[in-house]
Amino acid sequence: MSTLRYLTVSALTKYIKRKFDADPHLSGVLIKGEISNLKQPSSGHVYFTLKDQKTRISAVMFSSAAGSLKFKPENGMEVMLQADVSVFESSGQYQLYVKKMEPDGIGALYLAYEQLKEKLQNEGLFDQSKKRSLPPYPEHIGVITSPSGAVIKDIMTTAQRRYPIASIRLYPCSVQGENAVPSIIKALQTASEDSSLDLLIIGRGGGSIEELWAFNDEQVARAIASFPVPVISAVGHETDVTIADFAADLRAPTPTAAAEIAVPHIEEVRERIMSLQIRAGRAVTQQLQYKKQQLKKQADSIVFRRPGKLIEPHAQLLDRLNERLYRESAMIVQKAEIKRERIHERLIRLNPGSQIERKKNSLERLIDRLENTAAKKVNSDRQRFIQAAASLEALSPLKIMNRGYSLVFNESNELIKSSNQVKNGDKIKVSLQTADLICSVEEKLERDQNGEN
Repeated sequence: MSTLRYLTVSALTKYIKRKFDADPHLSGVLIKGEISNLKQPSSGHVYFTLKDQKTRISAVMFSSAAGSLKFKPENGMEVMLQADVSVFESSGQYQLYVKKMEPDGIGALYLAYEQLKEKLQNEGLFDQSKKRSLPPYPEHIGVITSPSGAVIKDIMTTAQRRYPIASIRLYPCSVQGENAVPSIIKALQTASEDSSLDLLIIGRGGGSIEELWAFNDEQVARAIASFPVPVISAVGHETDVTIADFAADLRAPTPTAAAEIAVPHIEEVRERIMSLQIRAGRAVTQQLQYKKQQLKKQADSIVFRRPGKLIEPHAQLLDRLNERLYRESAMIVQKAEIKRERIHERLIRLNPGSQIERKKNSLERLIDRLENTAAKKVNSDRQRFIQAAASLEALSPLKIMNRGYSLVFNESNELIKSSNQVKNGDKIKVSLQTADLICSVEEKLERDQNGEN
């Protein structure tokens, strides 16, 4: 009995992948379609889906290939690809491994140019408000270009012919090829360290868009825009427009035109200097004539002819002021003396010794009055006390009892005022002056109102 062999999923996927990789028709396939689901992580790889009206396929472009792109892929963009068709083992799906990519219907370089131009323009790098004016009479001009090309010769010839007193300093660089961008940036950095520069010209001769491409680089554009002195861009011919032209402060159609823009003509400068000399001479002459007229006018004035006339009114006023000052000073002194005397008199009146003596006399009088009043009060109160004591003694029951009267109380120690308060056999207490008697009622003998039994 034969044994069945089962493949694992991984083994089957690897087998299919080897079939794909071994098929020459699936290597270097030229294919076009629309980009969708575009993803560009920090790794530099590009992941997207390539689709047409009927189907779609996953695609990846690794950073090694994506770094050579001249444009920025976007969703919805129609592109033409050269890719290998293979299987991604982890998911078991076939996909495109892109080696090259071009926009469909428009050149990659032109698209990249337009994209970078729009980006920098939106940032404000090309704003006219940031453009600087060129110095009218530059002494030191820097030039960034190839040392072997005709550009430097044209610029030096034109500058020396028009303005020989200006010095030209070359900062050599490569203007095309793979090393052009870093070479141009290095030349810009070197030139920026020269504090004596008044102006910079950067440029090269004409050529194709590929040959001029170094001047469409973003780093070059930013370095030009941030350069410390004004920059003239002179790249290619008049019809060639690069990103560097927009980043510079001024664009010249050719390198020769850049030199003509950078420096004035020496004859024009001489004519201007002569014109200024003539104008200055005229201005000095007019100013001298005016000052002479002013001097003559002042010399003929009464101030210089009769200076005493100018002083006399002030002298008279000074005398009046002196007299007024003396008079008012005397009045102030007199008022001060009167005030001093008044204060002295007041001080005498308010002398503490006098005040104390007066207060002492007043205190003695008050003490005498207090003693007299107190004595009178004591005597008055003593007399009132004696009278009250006499009245109290006269009304005292003891006084009455001393005359033979007594007080009678019942068993409840209540004063008996009427015979109705007792009855036969009750115990009573008879209070005499010197003793109390306990008695018993044996009989009541009633009296009438006249006191008879």
